[in-house]
Amino acid sequence: MSNVEKISIALPKAMTKLMKRAVAGGQYASTSEVVREALRDWQEKQDAPALSLEELRALWQEGVDSGPGTLGSLDAILAEARRRVASRKAKAT
Repeated sequence: MSNVEKISIALPKAMTKLMKRAVAGGQYASTSEVVREALRDWQEKQDAPALSLEELRALWQEGVDSGPGTLGSLDAILAEARRRVASRKAKAT
């Protein structure tokens, strides 16, 4: 474990309770795993490129120009969005 460095952090009691509950519930093997996952999520947000307003407008127009959607309902759209997010997270790990 030469690539692991032990550090100490201070957290509010509410956060430590949540972490301990997740470990006790079997979601994680240790509180360190909870912190590592939180840091991976944070890093992913940091690495995500921020889109400019012009880029967002161009993407919006591309969507409008592509015509009507094919998924049919809001529930279908949300399900597809969740599937895509899960797929991206699976590829990242």
